[in-house]
Amino acid sequence: MRELTPTEKGAIAEAKIYAAAVEAGIVVARPLTEGRRYDLIFDVGPQLLRVQCKTAPRHGDVIALRIATSRCTPSGYVRTTYAATEVDGIAAYCPELDECFYVPIEDLAGRAFLHLRLAPARNGQRAGVTMAAQYRLGAVAQLGERVTGSHEVVGSSPISSTPSSGADVVVGAHAFRERFGYWMQLAAAGTDVVVSRHGTTRVRLTQATPPAEKAV
Repeated sequence: MRELTPTEKGAIAEAKIYAAAVEAGIVVARPLTEGRRYDLIFDVGPQLLRVQCKTAPRHGDVIALRIATSRCTPSGYVRTTYAATEVDGIAAYCPELDECFYVPIEDLAGRAFLHLRLAPARNGQRAGVTMAAQYRLGAVAQLGERVTGSHEVVGSSPISSTPSSGADVVVGAHAFRERFGYWMQLAAAGTDVVVSRHGTTRVRLTQATPPAEKAV
């Protein structure tokens, strides 16, 4: 079987992301003209999000998302990253898992790479580790947040169309406060959220057990 070209890989990623978003209940549109850095538009209720699509291969327990781009100009190669003025988030398709992920721009602005872990680090490191579970496309709460600082969670849509991996998500206390609604919905969907401060675990947020029904 011949190797796919970068253009073909990009087309597949965009089609997979389009389908995954629709399955998650998101209205998706494509721009009619070119010239912008986003490929799709996600309508998540009161907001329209500009989304750049990427292919992100799996390497062991890590999904490698390359964010930087490179293009040839008369002055030579120009390497750039993405800014909040250009896109609202990056959607990534992992061929090995056949899964899609969405990362808000505020979580990656200015970065060239982002590694999403499928399992905790073997050396036990938690600081600076980004778990893939919190970015699965379909976690609608993450799509309802804007980089303007208005952190509102979208209505009653299901938090995820994909089952949790079972791995804990570790988040710092500051990030937990800033996006409390998102972490709460993530825990409600079955992924335990561990809140740390200065490298020490302080709180674990977990799915509530439904109350037993009273006998009639």
